[in-house]
Amino acid sequence: MSTVAEHTRLIRTLADEQGFDHCGIARAARLDDDARRLERWLSKGMQGTMSYMERNFDLRVDPTKLVPGARSVVTLLMNHFPQVHFPKVPLASPTSPRDFPEVHFPEGRVARYAWGEDYHEVIRPKLNEMLRRLTELTGPLQARGFVDSAPVLERSWALRSGLGWIGKNGSLINKGAGSYFFIATLILDIDLEYDDPFPTDHCGTCTRCLDACPTEAILPNKVIDGSKCISHFTIELKDQLIPEEMKGKFGDWIFGCDVCQEVCPWNRFSTPTREPAFTPLPEVIGYEWRDWEALTEENFKKIFRKSPLKRAGWKGIIRNLKFIQNTNQL
Repeated sequence: MSTVAEHTRLIRTLADEQGFDHCGIARAARLDDDARRLERWLSKGMQGTMSYMERNFDLRVDPTKLVPGARSVVTLLMNHFPQVHFPKVPLASPTSPRDFPEVHFPEGRVARYAWGEDYHEVIRPKLNEMLRRLTELTGPLQARGFVDSAPVLERSWALRSGLGWIGKNGSLINKGAGSYFFIATLILDIDLEYDDPFPTDHCGTCTRCLDACPTEAILPNKVIDGSKCISHFTIELKDQLIPEEMKGKFGDWIFGCDVCQEVCPWNRFSTPTREPAFTPLPEVIGYEWRDWEALTEENFKKIFRKSPLKRAGWKGIIRNLKFIQNTNQL
């Protein structure tokens, strides 16, 4: 077996050992088409307050800027769909809200990816361990691992490595497993055996995500106006007030939003995660309005010290809560 084949097999083995559900590999190259799309998106101000999207443009579209001499980009998917069933939460996402009329979610909803521990802290050690083991067996190499922590166009690399297609809601969709995945990336300066890009788009004529988006943030041609997304307002807006024109559009969402994934037919294939760290915190899936209202900053820091909710902070969560409640009282 050639060295390239051995290295490829080793990476796939290490990915499986670390609990990743899918592994795809693409040749490192500048993403010229993505660069043009990103420029257009930024020029229209669709990044909202996410100014970090404007920085390090060259790094986002050229992996050799992140790892000198980069030859390969490894994309890893880790399922985060809840592994346990709670009375108020369906085990599998509905294909439409009407399919599960008996489901009643908790008040003060949190996007599924944030039900357990912070994925950065869960996945980063796994990437480091993969690189450590890889280096032990291959010798010194230039390599870096990223999990939503650097200017990397993860979904583009996932598409290029055959892991799925980009849906109309902007999510990576895997034909056999849906879209409830975290995406991590390894950039390496060694040649590997490369997967073929995912060849087709299976959204077809379906427009459920566009029709269901409460703030009309999903536009035609797979364009997402981040400045209108509920996740942007509830997480990225930080100390600013939520615009008045958004009143009545948030439902019960106080951190992120899953609407476009909940209505996606492909998520009927979602299965529970194997990762124990993503087991839902009882508070996240059990709190009602009165519980969120009574939550002090001190208790927030204790309960959610390992949670993605830290990103919004206690002040952000309380702001979101009051915004929704004031709207519901109108």
